[in-house]
This record gives sequence, C-alpha cells and structure tokens, in this order.
Amino acid sequence: MAEIAWIHAALTSARPQAISALLRYFRDLDIAEEAYQEACLRALKTWPQNGPPRDPAAWLIFVGRNVALDQVRRQKKQEALPDEDRLSDLGDAESEVAERLDGGHYRDDILRLLFICCHPDLPSTQQVALALRIVSGLSVRQIARAFLVGESAMEQRITRAKARVAAAHVPFETPGPIERAERLAAVAAMLYLVFNEGYSASGAEADRRRPFSEEAIRLMRLLLRLFPTEPEIMGLLALMLLQHARAPARLDADGQIVLLDDQDRTLWDREMIAEGLALVDKAMRHRRPGPYQVQAAIAGVHSRAARPGETDWAQIDILYATLEHIQPSPVITLNRAVAVAKLRGPEAALAMVEPLEQQLSGYFYFFGFKGWLLMQLGRDREARTIFDRAIALAGSASEAAHIRQHIDRLMRESGQAAAG
Repeated sequence: MAEIAWIHAALTSARPQAISALLRYFRDLDIAEEAYQEACLRALKTWPQNGPPRDPAAWLIFVGRNVALDQVRRQKKQEALPDEDRLSDLGDAESEVAERLDGGHYRDDILRLLFICCHPDLPSTQQVALALRIVSGLSVRQIARAFLVGESAMEQRITRAKARVAAAHVPFETPGPIERAERLAAVAAMLYLVFNEGYSASGAEADRRRPFSEEAIRLMRLLLRLFPTEPEIMGLLALMLLQHARAPARLDADGQIVLLDDQDRTLWDREMIAEGLALVDKAMRHRRPGPYQVQAAIAGVHSRAARPGETDWAQIDILYATLEHIQPSPVITLNRAVAVAKLRGPEAALAMVEPLEQQLSGYFYFFGFKGWLLMQLGRDREARTIFDRAIALAGSASEAAHIRQHIDRLMRESGQAAAG
C-alpha cells in the first residue's frame, strides 16, 4: 500500500511538467493527455518491479513522447512525419525573460503552459477550467466544486475549451510581454484555485494534495519575478503565504479541521507570515488596491493576533466592506457577516446572510454559518434543520465532521449556560 501511495504521489507531482512538455512536443491537448495517461499506466506496471526512476517526470515525458510518436505513425502511415524540429526539440529555450530568471538555467514548461491555457481566444471561465484540468490534473468534480457548478456543466465547459483551442490553432509558444500582461489575471485566478485545492484538503487527502499549494506558491514567485511592480501579484502571493503559514495548525491528529479560534498559534510559520505581511505593505504602497491585496490584508489581521481575543474585527469588517465594493459577491458578504457577528452580534449577522440563501443554495459554508448563528440565538430547532442541509452539501467526511464539531461545541455551551 505504501508503494502504491508513493507512485500515486510521484505521478501527481510530475503531471504538470510532463503534460506541458508533451504539449510542447505535439501541439495537441488530447495527444498530450493521452500520452501522459499511457505513460502512467506503464509506470504502474514497471516501477514496482524496477524501482523508482531517478527523475519520474523525465521518465514519464520520455515514455509518453514515444507512445505518442507511435500513435502518430500509426495514424499517418500514408504520409511522412513532420520534421523532427516541429515535433520536439529537447534544447528548446524559454523566452529571453524567463531564461534570465535563474541565471540563464531556468526551464519551466509549466509556466509557459499556464499562459497558453489562458489565451484570450477563450472565455475567462474556460481559461481557468482548462488550466486546472490540463496543468494541475484536477478532476472535473474538483473543478466543478471550485466553480460552484454541476459536473456535467463543467465537463462541457472543458470540452468546449479544448475544441476552441484546436479550431483557433492557438500557438503553443511562450507569449511575449504584452500577451503575458493581458493573460495575467486569468493565470493568477487559476493559481489561486490550485492553491485552494491543496489548502482546503483535510483528512487523508491533506498530505496528498499539499503539493498543490506548494506548487501554486512556487509559480506565484515566478510570476512576481516576471511582474515585480504588479501589486495584485504581490497581494496574491502574500495571501497564499499567510494562509499556508497556518497549515500546520489547521488539522488535528485525525486530519479533522481545527477552527481558527482553536488553533495552536505557536505552530504558525512566523517566517512565512513575516514575508506575507511585508508583501502586503509593499503592495499597498502602490495605491492600486485590488481583491487579492484586500484579502491578503484580512489574512494579515488574523496573522497579527497572538490570541483570538486580540483579533481586530473592526478592521476586518472595514476590509470586507472594501472588498464588497471592489468585487461584489454573496460569498464575500457571507464572510463579512462573520466579522459583523463578532462586532454586533448574531442577529445583525443573520439579517445580512438570510437574503443570500437563494444565491448560495448549494454552498456548504453558508448553511454551516447560518446554523451557527441560529444556535447562538437559541433557535435550536431551526438550526438543526439548517445543519442537516449543510451536512447534505458536505463534499467530504471532514466537512461533515466540521459541522458536527460546531453542533457539539454549541451544545456544550448551551448545557453549560443552562447549568449556570
């Protein structure tokens, strides 16, 4: 079992590099994906017998490339293959800017692929969905959950994106400086979704999906080096760092979610927090506030509090109000209501969230928070009904346990109050 787990982890972490290299070779999304899948099947057969390769990604690229070449030859028996330099060039260099990033030795097909998937010929929702599927290998179900849509709708969205890329003959090359700037917002949005796929994992999934967060942070650092004066890129990297710094305290020994107020803050990575806070301050000095900068500032307020009681909820309320103005969203209003509950009580917060129910009818956290507010107000019967809806929407056993944790905690508090 441990051997299979290692192989699965190796295949998951190698996927972005392998897919992007195969796409560079063959200029076809479907061929690249199929070649990678075939290489994975061969890895499952040979690695347990022969042991792990020194470089799993290089092994998968080599095997996948040979598989795809064989397929191309079978499909085109009656015509000559294109010249080798049209299929592959192992010495192919990145753009001049990217080459300079690591002293002339930088080679990262993944970053190239991020910008390709975020091509302006694709609608923004298709850009992000395609990049999540192709670059990060998230399942259609995972992507659908991230977008709060059904699986079939997301499957169609990804299929349409692939078809549009093929029909438009999108060049699989590193875009120039102007094109990179135009696609930057979509790339940033995609990386944040990838980060959250790792950060939000719990239970047995937490260790397996942690590389998503680490990879998103690595790529954000590269983006910041490409766009060193872009405050929103500073803000997004800061947000990732401030959230990731709390990761050691987010789960208990059983992999269950630990609420922010209950976390052991001595486990937070203070060096990472310091880096994130410095980036927030640097971004704000540009005086061009954006959603990522404001979210990072909110995370920074939480990170500065040594104890839950020291959290500056008034500042968080102001920041969420700013975020609502910049980027109106029912989810942002829901988050602001948490601060309102702390400042003005559960009744004021409930008045804020009740109008959101139709828009957030499929959102697990809405019902979890609403149930918590109802229990705070002593409306236990209504709260139980809402909590049942939350548990029905839970995407994992850990999310369901998170709701039960709320119930148990509030039941204990209610019992203590009654005893007093």
